[in-house]
Amino acid sequence: MGKNNKKSYETLKISKFKKAASEVYSTLERKHNVHALVDFDITETRKMIKQHFEKTGEKLSFSAFIINCVGKAVSDNKRVHAIRKNRRKLVVFDEVDIATIVERKIDGESWPIPHVIRSVDKRPLREIHNEIRKAQVAKEIIEDFQNLVDFYLKFPSPIRLLVRNRVRNNPKVHKHYAGTVMITSVGITAINGGWGIPYVGHPLVITIGGIEKKPKVIKDKIEIRECLDVTLTFDHDNLDGAPAARFTAELKELIEKGYGLEEMAN
Repeated sequence: MGKNNKKSYETLKISKFKKAASEVYSTLERKHNVHALVDFDITETRKMIKQHFEKTGEKLSFSAFIINCVGKAVSDNKRVHAIRKNRRKLVVFDEVDIATIVERKIDGESWPIPHVIRSVDKRPLREIHNEIRKAQVAKEIIEDFQNLVDFYLKFPSPIRLLVRNRVRNNPKVHKHYAGTVMITSVGITAINGGWGIPYVGHPLVITIGGIEKKPKVIKDKIEIRECLDVTLTFDHDNLDGAPAARFTAELKELIEKGYGLEEMAN
């Protein structure tokens, strides 16, 4: 046993992003969240996206489509993205700013970079699609994110804690830097289903899971449909069950009917 000195493990350096992210996660543990695990029938929606590709050769951003639907549903149910100001007040914004994740390579490592899309509820799907496509290739997004992480980590730990609490406790600051809604994914292209349970820093988080085929009753007949697994996470300190249910019902209808896809075809 003593003669076997062969190395059987690898020691990796924790990236600056992971260090900063773990500190942010530590401030989220006191929130009282409710998770709803749902699935949406996207059979017809995927047909519309496929037809658009066959007609134009353009691959539509599925993330942009989901963001567009969420923006509309939140706009009609604004309480779901209210941010608590203190123990007695909630701030309900008119504009829906949605943070999404853009995967980019930094020093050979994939970094999930948050990107906030402003006033989603007032913009067409085409604009949202174009912004996401730009964010996937723009160099300045990587540079700005690296500079922000470097700047944050220059401060001592107590100051960083004050900064995190400032963002968390000030609705306007939170909206400016992080938006009011977060949409994230655990493998949107996987055809194997499954839900994800996120760490939550927003009053509303949409976690996109996998796509799987499931039996559904359509006009009193059982059909095999393509379904998207989605986790909806609400801040229970801000919202009760009834408004959350209304939001969920509207979001389901928008996604299953392909809201906004028709205007992309024109």
